[in-house]
Amino acid sequence: MVLRNKLSARGLPGLEAGKHCDGAGLWLVKGDRKSGKWVLRVTVNGKRREMGLGRWPDVTLAEAREHADVARYSVREGRDPIRERQKRRREAQRDLHLFRDVAQDAFEARKAELRGDGKAGRWFGPLELHVLPKLGHVPIVEITQIDLRDCLAPIWHAKAETAKKALARTSICMKHAAALGIDVDLQAPEKARALLGKQRHSTSNIPAMPWVEVPAFYQSLDEGTVAQLALRLLILTGVRSKPVRFMTESQIVGDIWTVPAENVKGREGATSDFRVPLSSEALSVVAQARRHARGGYLFPSVRKGVISDATMSRLMERRGLEARPHGFRSSLRVWLAEETNARHEVAETMLGHVVGSSVERAYRRTDFLEQRRLLLERWATHVTCNPQRVIRLAEA
Repeated sequence: MVLRNKLSARGLPGLEAGKHCDGAGLWLVKGDRKSGKWVLRVTVNGKRREMGLGRWPDVTLAEAREHADVARYSVREGRDPIRERQKRRREAQRDLHLFRDVAQDAFEARKAELRGDGKAGRWFGPLELHVLPKLGHVPIVEITQIDLRDCLAPIWHAKAETAKKALARTSICMKHAAALGIDVDLQAPEKARALLGKQRHSTSNIPAMPWVEVPAFYQSLDEGTVAQLALRLLILTGVRSKPVRFMTESQIVGDIWTVPAENVKGREGATSDFRVPLSSEALSVVAQARRHARGGYLFPSVRKGVISDATMSRLMERRGLEARPHGFRSSLRVWLAEETNARHEVAETMLGHVVGSSVERAYRRTDFLEQRRLLLERWATHVTCNPQRVIRLAEA
């Protein structure tokens, strides 16, 4: 007969460091007089196993015996008590996965796919602002379409694009959770979309200035300020505002401006920087901008860093114009379509867009630099001509 209950709760504090048997495989392993751990030795499928039952004195002798009895019963039933406990812990962990933790984990997993590792916050922002404050503390397994509907209903029409992004990011988080083995409702985001209904908001394009009006506006930018020079360069090159604002001397070699890949939006799939040929007029603008350069940047802010994204917009707004700086990309694109015979892929490349499939791009290893150089020189000729006398350029 196996002897049990050899130890007494009162006598445990007086035991020296070492191993002390309570019987039937239950041991107290003491590191010193004040602390130790409970260990149960069992044989599972012919193999000797040691199962920890907790630290002493946090786990009392009576509790250790109860845990040991449960484990011994599992062994008699042919089950592995250690694996059973591990399974219970995994299930408990899955149940305790909060939405905010899964969302953060999903974001970390996708950083490599995002520009600048997502530091600008455009991917995580909709979740952080509109979903996590209400649902971040909720275990993700408990989130339903009703929760998502109630969360996004206040902005579904008022901030339509943001709401759609928030719901799309939530769907990604749900899929991420499922990949982790968490039992979530993958259909909850789509069911929430059905409950929210069709959005009243319709997306509108950024107002653009007709290309025939660009020369008059360009020539009105004649004060040589940082904002005006930046706006002139933006018009001449057709790039977005960020590459212009963060333009540095080191990016310019001869008449080629190399924009770092992290500053170029809309080129998913492209791994290289973007080369922009500078027309004679653009080089003149760069030369004028050098007078204002600070810290390597050609368009510095008054205080520190570079001019803000809104600086050029405010300039146009103060003049009572509806058009905005980003719209000059549209002005250039329409001019290319109406006034030149530029091929589609060349015109799109001028705007920094990736054209064609990955297979097409693998074989078409060119950025049409020389063709773009000629077209941008013609565009510069157009915007610098007499605003009262717009000349229709002959095809090259």
